[in-house]
Amino acid sequence: MGKIRNSGRDKKEQKKTMEKHPEEKAVNNQGETANEGDDNMNVEADNDTPDNEREENSGISTEDNDSQAVLEEKIKEKEDQYLRLVAEFDNYRKRTLKEKADLTRLGGEDIISGLLPVMDDFDRAIEAMQNTKDTKAIKKGIELIYNKLGDFLKQKGIKEIKAMGTKFDTDFHEAVTKIPAGTEKEKGKIVDVIEKGYLLHDKVIRYAKVVVGE
Repeated sequence: MGKIRNSGRDKKEQKKTMEKHPEEKAVNNQGETANEGDDNMNVEADNDTPDNEREENSGISTEDNDSQAVLEEKIKEKEDQYLRLVAEFDNYRKRTLKEKADLTRLGGEDIISGLLPVMDDFDRAIEAMQNTKDTKAIKKGIELIYNKLGDFLKQKGIKEIKAMGTKFDTDFHEAVTKIPAGTEKEKGKIVDVIEKGYLLHDKVIRYAKVVVGE
């Protein structure tokens, strides 16, 4: 009987305590509710995260594959362009070498063709000298051939270097010897021409061999 009375007394005291401090019960209930909400949120986050990550990873992988395919296509296109340029340059190089070889081998064809008529004139002049004693006619014929040859050379850009009576110039003249000058004006000047010099388009192709007065 004593134990039963004590148990009843304890329940009454606990009830009085809860009535005096109702905030403790509210706090305990809220804490339990908050903990349950956090657990539910964590579970939902754990369930959502793997799906999102898989979707993002799947999208990135597709974009990378597309970019790589485009890049490989561009590289192949550039390689094709490079190979075509190499082939074109090789053909150009071979063609240029052939043209240069032909030019070197046949470069004098035009000049030789122009000299052939002059050779024909010389043949006729030699034949005429054997059958005639008219020296004036022979002389006139040779002069005509000489002038014809001179005109042809001028057409090809060849001209004679002026030497006789001019001041000695090492750019155009080659002194064979020196002799005492007859007058003061002849000193340092050319008094005789041993061999004529010629220019081809203002370039010396043969220096004039001269005698200089001193």
